[in-house]
Amino acid sequence: MLSKERMPGHVAVIMDGNGRWAKEKGLPRLAGHNAGMKAMKKIVDHSDKLGIKYLTVYAFSTENWKRSMDEVSGIFKLLVTYVNSDLKGLIDNNVKVKILGDYSALPKDAIKSLEKTLTATADNTGLQFNIALNYGGRDELRKAVIAVGEKVKRGELAPEEITEEIIAEHLYTGSLGADVPDPELIIRTSGELRLSNFLLWQSAYSELVFPEVMWPDFTPEEYEKAIADYQSRERRFGGR
Repeated sequence: MLSKERMPGHVAVIMDGNGRWAKEKGLPRLAGHNAGMKAMKKIVDHSDKLGIKYLTVYAFSTENWKRSMDEVSGIFKLLVTYVNSDLKGLIDNNVKVKILGDYSALPKDAIKSLEKTLTATADNTGLQFNIALNYGGRDELRKAVIAVGEKVKRGELAPEEITEEIIAEHLYTGSLGADVPDPELIIRTSGELRLSNFLLWQSAYSELVFPEVMWPDFTPEEYEKAIADYQSRERRFGGR
């Protein structure tokens, strides 16, 4: 039984294993991404039911452009299908959608669908669902350094006045129009044991859980197992 008092406020997920899931079943990689989108919808819904305040998913990294154009274009088409088909559900469930990353590089139809969703859910006050798109942790830090450097250049800020808080304010998570806390829990499915350039600054003291299950098979039950693992730990933040 999960403890409501120890529920993480912010859960971040690296949705890994779509391609391998499809390969194991003799299916094209895009079938894995399609199954992954369905799994994501279930986790969004379950996060809302559990009372989690923020859910961030790693949907498309800055490195994913290296994949075949057929796979990349297919991923974006699936994203458009998801946001269009589930928009009413997001609104009805009071979910607010935000984007982490530079989504201006996406195809026009994807941008149009995303911006429609951002506008339609802007005033919602329930679960904040952050989608990391064309996102990379190092690129996020680079852009934050440039923004802070520009303030120094203009004389608005002295170098010795730069604090962790100021850097955090210039990250995607700091510029979402709300105080998005660092994730208490980061889940990466498929058994891979790395962050892959995801939330590098924000993950300093996150608890990490690495389920063996591939993302398309990551059910709400598996999600609760990961949260139970998190709740069983004592978070010390380097204090002892």
